[in-house]
Amino acid sequence: MPEFGVSLIWFRRDLRLDDHAALYHALKSSRAVCPVFVFDTDILDSLTSPDDRRVEFIHESVASLKAELEAMGSTLHVLHGSARQLIPDFARQVGAQAVFCNRDYEPFSVKRDQAVEHSLGSNGIAFQLFKDQVVFEQSEVLTQAGKPFGVFTPYKNAWLKKIDGFYLKPYPVRSYLDRLQKTPPATLPELESLGFRRTNLAALGVQTATLGARALFEDFLGRINRYREARDFPFLKGPSYLSVHVRFGTISIRELAATAYGTGGAGAETWLSELIWREFYQQLLWHHPNLAEGKCYKPEFDAIEWPNPLGHFEAWCEARTGYPIVDAAMRQINHTGYMHNRLRMVAASFLVKDLLVDWRLGERYFADRLIDFDLAANNGGWQWSASVGCDAQPWFRIFNPVTQSEKFDQSGKFIRRYLPELNNVPEKYVHSPWTMPLSIQKACGVQVGQNYPMPLVDHKQQREKALMLYKACLKK
Repeated sequence: MPEFGVSLIWFRRDLRLDDHAALYHALKSSRAVCPVFVFDTDILDSLTSPDDRRVEFIHESVASLKAELEAMGSTLHVLHGSARQLIPDFARQVGAQAVFCNRDYEPFSVKRDQAVEHSLGSNGIAFQLFKDQVVFEQSEVLTQAGKPFGVFTPYKNAWLKKIDGFYLKPYPVRSYLDRLQKTPPATLPELESLGFRRTNLAALGVQTATLGARALFEDFLGRINRYREARDFPFLKGPSYLSVHVRFGTISIRELAATAYGTGGAGAETWLSELIWREFYQQLLWHHPNLAEGKCYKPEFDAIEWPNPLGHFEAWCEARTGYPIVDAAMRQINHTGYMHNRLRMVAASFLVKDLLVDWRLGERYFADRLIDFDLAANNGGWQWSASVGCDAQPWFRIFNPVTQSEKFDQSGKFIRRYLPELNNVPEKYVHSPWTMPLSIQKACGVQVGQNYPMPLVDHKQQREKALMLYKACLKK
């Protein structure tokens, strides 16, 4: 016999029906399950632009999920306001005895869920949380001393030692969908009524919702064996491009991890390692929530006095640094909301260690621009690049933007894609146009300092300044 009469299933960053932990448990323990999603103004009001690709991606994915539910005679109730208030109010309105949802590990989400649980509890309504967006959560993978890991490789080894078919087993949601509450179609708020506008998602060919995730996954499976070799080269079709779908849960992380684990081979093993990196950062944020407040994992580096030279951050944001690989990367994120992972490291390192700008400014810029923005991964990546984080790149190791460009975009194909003004620059000079003789500049139609900027800084000089900055901090 079901434990509850009517229950709510509160969709959040898990916009799918298949292999969905909270939905499975709600259906198994209730006579009728009422689906709900909230466009949470406590989150939306903090966004800096009405042209936010994330909100459009979510809106389209919610619309798709709603249509799928309506094809089964149910619907998705889509609300707009503060989830802290709307979820308890809606639960009382529909006579729910329980609210089911999947756990979120970000500090804001934890506090929101605590507030919702308290409000529901005061009305005798149960609040049920489940693990879904990671394979291992919170304290499931610890050191032998029972402490959270601070270095990735031992964490990965412990993760792989613990994993088995039980943790990767999908939840058979489809077997219980007849318990979805039969309801007439609800209204879906227009994107504009939420305070946002259509972006260039369609023009970019971004595939949303579960159908989009499935198409990308199937495509990636056909080339996963080449992932290890191709993933570092931004001009190749190397990544899975599933990061935004993982972020919003339009596909199950268990399915992805199970596929990588079961496929084997260098490509699949490397991809699985990237999925484990994601979980490493998730558990890191869970155990160290002050990371979300701008604190360095290595507290000694909180004392760094970043010079933040006037105009340097703005030049980086606007792709005016004079270093083509950095400028191309910044044009990519500004135009598409995506940046290749190798270039995220190169661009971040350049901002911090060449331009001597506080890493937190770059972290915030990525947070505003990336369609796949995830707090744990973004914070972890920036702290890694700035050498202030957990298992970070050593502070004395500083990427040379020119050699990185020559290594990972040899012919300049990626650079030319996003910097068409450099289309005619010979391969010899495309990574460092300022070294071109004037005669060649005239021949290829590029005048450095006029239609493409001179380098904002000298890498060799800035490298020495960066080393001094870190050394001075460590001496305090």
